[in-house]
Order: sequence, then C-alpha cells, then structure tokens
Amino acid sequence: MFNPLFILIQNLAISSEETGYFVLIAFLLLLSGLISGSEVAFLSLRPADKDELKKDNSKTAEMTRDLIQKPQELLATILIANNFLNFGIVISLSKFINEAIPFDDGNWWHFFAKILVITFIIVLFGEVMPKVYATKNRLVFAKLMTRPLVAIGALPPFSWLKSFLVKGTKIIRKYAHKKGVKLSSNELEQAIALTTGVATTEEEQKMLEDIIRFGNIEVRQIMKSRMDVVSLEHDANYDVVLETILDGGYSRIPVSKESFDEVIGVLYIKDLLPYTTEKSDFKWQELLRQPFYVPENKKIDDLLKDFQEKKNHMAIVVDEYGGSSGIVTLEDVLEEIVGDITEEFDEHKLSYEQINETTYLFEGRTALIDMYKVLEIDGREFEAQKGDSDSIGGFLVEKAGKILKNKELFLFENIKFIVESSDKKRIKSVKIIVLESNK
Repeated sequence: MFNPLFILIQNLAISSEETGYFVLIAFLLLLSGLISGSEVAFLSLRPADKDELKKDNSKTAEMTRDLIQKPQELLATILIANNFLNFGIVISLSKFINEAIPFDDGNWWHFFAKILVITFIIVLFGEVMPKVYATKNRLVFAKLMTRPLVAIGALPPFSWLKSFLVKGTKIIRKYAHKKGVKLSSNELEQAIALTTGVATTEEEQKMLEDIIRFGNIEVRQIMKSRMDVVSLEHDANYDVVLETILDGGYSRIPVSKESFDEVIGVLYIKDLLPYTTEKSDFKWQELLRQPFYVPENKKIDDLLKDFQEKKNHMAIVVDEYGGSSGIVTLEDVLEEIVGDITEEFDEHKLSYEQINETTYLFEGRTALIDMYKVLEIDGREFEAQKGDSDSIGGFLVEKAGKILKNKELFLFENIKFIVESSDKKRIKSVKIIVLESNK
C-alpha cells in the first residue's frame, strides 16, 4: 500500500530548491506566529499592564499606548498581515510537498493529504503555539511587536487595505444600527412576561414593566391637579408666606396673580432662609424664579430629559387653552419607575381604603394611574376610553355624561364604581368593587 510518510522519509535528501522552500516556509511561519501572538497580547492586556505602560517613558511604550487607543486599526493591520502571510505559507507548503513527495496527479487523496498537512502546520506553528506564549508574556510580546505593526500599518498596500477595512466596518455598523430590530412596547411587555420567575423577583419584574410603559405616560396622568396644589398669591404679605410654607411643607411653591391660570413664578424655600426674621412687608416677590411650563400631553420620558437639561425639579402644567392645570415634579416622574418615594417628613399618602379583598374606597380626585397600581391592572381599556379625564371622578363624568349622584353606580371592564359622595361640581369619593373575573 502506498504510504506518503514512507516516501517523504525516502526523499529526505532534498535539493537546494526544496531547501529554499523550507527556509521560506519557516520564515513565513515565524512571521505569522509573531503577528498572531500580537493579537492575543494586545487584546489581553490587563489594567495593571496598561498602568505599567503609562509609567514607561520609552518611545516603544508610547507607540504601544497609541496602538491600544486605536483598536480597530490595530486589529485590521493584524488581520491583513496575517492573511497575506498565511496565503504565502499555503502556496510555499503546497509547492514544497509537491517537490518532496512525488504524488501522482489526479489522485483525490493527494489534494486531501496536502490540506491536512498544511492546515496542521499553520494552526500549530502559526496560531496555537505563539498565542499560548503571548498569553503568558503579553506585555513583553506587545512591546516587541509594536514597531513592526506600526511599520506594516504605514506601508502600502497594507495601509490602503487597513483604511478600507476600518471605513467599511464603520459603514456596516452604521447601516446595521439603522436596520436594527424595532420592537413595540407591547412586544417588549410580552417578552418581559415570558421571563416571569426567571432570575427576577416580583419587584424587579414590576419595575421592568413600568420602564416599558414609561414612554407612553403623559404628564396629565401623573400631575397634581390645581385643586390640590399649595400656591401663593403674588400680593400676599410675608407672614402669610411663612405660614403657608410651614403648613404645606414643600420646598417649592408656585406663585400666581389673580388666579392659578396666571402662574408668574416659583418660590424656592431655600431662597428665603437668609430672610426668616424679616417683617411682614418684606418684598419676597423679588426672590421668585422663572416657572417652567409643559403641556398636558407631553410624554414623561421627554419631561425627564427636560428636567435633567434645565436642572429643574418642578413644572407648571398648562392645558390647550393656556390655563394652568396643575404641577408635576421630578419625584412624580421617578415614582413611575421605582414606586412611591416617601421622605421621613412627607405626610402625603395616596388617599384610599381597602375594605376587603375586592372592595376599595377612593377619593374622586385620585389619578387613574394610581388606581391601576392599587387594583393591579394594566389599565389599557381605561386609557383607551378615558378621553380628557385623568382622575377616577373625571372618568366617571366622562363616561356617564354627567356628575353621578350619591349611590349611583357605573360598570366598566368588570369593575363596579359606586359614588359615595358628590356635589354639583365634582365626585368626591367612589367605592370600587373588582368583580371576580378580574381577580
């Protein structure tokens, strides 16, 4: 049986031409190993190695730092040089094997044997061995290969190919970014629902769901209505101002002229600290700051960005007619993600009472979005049907077409609303009964 290894041993007395091929292959393998090892050396540098480079004032260390700062160009240079070398190794090895082993042309195993031999040699001597060594001596190896890589990167045609590869990669990334997968909020909610119980607690799951819905919430859904806002009249004397501050306990108070529709400024309580002993005729109006206005339909994710850019914590909410609807604060926005934020001196609580497992008593002014949280419902049907209303009382008036009287009831989405108290202007309190199909 024909044995290629036996024939190779018989032909060890190689000619001078074969000797030249052997030397060339060894040289190309050495270069390939150095280039392959440099890839591992540069990419595996640790923070301690980089700190050592910073302390080194040599020219080589400076050049090494520059290469590290341009990883795309460095990797492009390594890949291009290595491919050229491997191409040369394949051709040289193929020629050497043909000269050293007189295979018969046309035999399929001839071609197969050459592939195996060439692949083994390139992988072992051009990849595995140098990379193992470079991993253990990464800093030394990186410094050793810095100048050769800089020279290769600046030498045509390598410099042209490097530039083309880097620019092409940027274009592909830009195109891939534009063509990225776009998911709707509903699809994201479904994806999060599938992960329930998988390495997430109930609180984490709730927070993820709130983040998904965050961009769809409008300011009017979380604002404090003008009826509940503590404000000051522009012509109030200083004693009234101090009394209002003590009673309200807020750090910022809107100031209006004639009515809340005309908010002319915001009083920051910290601005009054140097003047706490002033008399009642003190001109506190000179300390007012410009109010920040936002429309009712502004999304709260956009509002959060505005708060960050303007370094503001409170905004006056205005309706489509220019009147003031209420106020919204940074705390209101953040609570939509992290839940209620309560300070040790904060006495404000959501006004509701749970009578039993399915029955609740709410104030009519309670925001619908707060009702969703208490009842643990997503509120999509309410949002689709609520019109311009944002409170429970407003929703009932919107749907019933009138102000419901005491003991009148309204049924919506298997939730029964019973008016407990109302007057000619508004619904004051509502009993809510969640029917079994919702539980």
